[in-house]
Amino acid sequence: MNTKIAVIGMGYVGIPAAALLADVADFEVTGLQRRSKRSGWKIEVLNSGRCPFEGNEPGLDELIARVVEKGTFRVTDDYSVLKEMDIILLDVQTPTEGHDHQPRYESLKEVSARVGKYMKKGVLVITESTVAPGTTRHIVQPILESESGLKAGRDFSLAYSYERVMPGKLIEYIVNLPRIVGGIDKRSEERAVKMYSKIVKKKIYSTDVLTAETSKTMENAYRDVNIAFANEMAMIAEKLGVDIYEIQRLINSRSERNMHLPGAGVGGHCLPKDTWLLRYGLRKYWAPTMETEFVCLARKINDLMPLHLVELIQSALKEEGRELVSARVAILGVAYLEDSDDTRNTPAYSLIYELKSRGAEIIAHDPHVREFPEAELTRDLDEALKGADCAVIVTKHKPYFSLDLKKVKSLMRTPILIDGRNVLAKEQVEAAGFIYRGIGKGK
Repeated sequence: MNTKIAVIGMGYVGIPAAALLADVADFEVTGLQRRSKRSGWKIEVLNSGRCPFEGNEPGLDELIARVVEKGTFRVTDDYSVLKEMDIILLDVQTPTEGHDHQPRYESLKEVSARVGKYMKKGVLVITESTVAPGTTRHIVQPILESESGLKAGRDFSLAYSYERVMPGKLIEYIVNLPRIVGGIDKRSEERAVKMYSKIVKKKIYSTDVLTAETSKTMENAYRDVNIAFANEMAMIAEKLGVDIYEIQRLINSRSERNMHLPGAGVGGHCLPKDTWLLRYGLRKYWAPTMETEFVCLARKINDLMPLHLVELIQSALKEEGRELVSARVAILGVAYLEDSDDTRNTPAYSLIYELKSRGAEIIAHDPHVREFPEAELTRDLDEALKGADCAVIVTKHKPYFSLDLKKVKSLMRTPILIDGRNVLAKEQVEAAGFIYRGIGKGK
């Protein structure tokens, strides 16, 4: 008899995980997606065997087409199918919003309640959403037990395992990175490891559920701290009049060094919020008054980078005798990551908000993003550049590396280029007649 698996949430985690599992012999996978105006269209797209992502995702298009044709993968909005499922994966978003940075668990709680309503005895439930330490035990488990009347560890298994995915490498990272699995008991842990071993080629590390949750948030806090260091060093390099990218190359000439790259800001679903999730879980369940000063400072530094871009824009405009008020600014790239359509927590949000608040006129270009309510968006690069007083590279999409600078200059009203991702060579841009500013590039 085939193992029936449900994956709730058809996003950047749920879709590749579901498709990979559906390609395993004896697995039948059903994706569950809310039919809303914003994302309901994914149901029809996926059921037709197509990938809803517009960025470059090697292997995912072919994989989805194959499993849909085989009949082992389908998507629905009918939660009653959970009655039949042997394994249920929770892959819904858990944002942290507002000045308090507290997790918004509305979706996770709603989904947990629906799972509890329909799940059968003996099911394995796995939370894959990034959550604060303690969430599986203190939020997910009580809801499942209350709605189902079943007892975790006795009547059903419960585990936590996080994906280490990023757009552009969704399949590669699920298959070829080590996996962390934590269960509320040994049986839950073993069942989850057995399932993941069908799709993960690297070592699977098993542990308890709290350690797994904490591992996820600490791993991303670590990355955030390293990026913050690079960003602060970039601002120092600007004042010193040196090139941070040359310095980074020299530092990393020693093999055990790994200085990260600076940039226009940190985006994506995980890095901007995981430090706050770590802090929230700690203070909520274990140490209410303990501060996490170091990682929170790093978070604040990274959040300031879009504002630093505004400073660079103002500096360049002033050199040309212009003010930011009424200036037309072309934002090149609104996705948070190159060659993807993912705008979650993109630094473009903060940048555009700040520029608008100071009176600038904004037009944005992105070759992959469908819509971006925060600004007028076009996929025509010439249209974005025409009449602009400043072009700002926020995302290092491939087309920006091969800009025809002569043509760009002819389209713009004022030849100013701000490089937030080290896409273009400073000397080349200035030789083409532009005023140039770049993060980490001293004058």
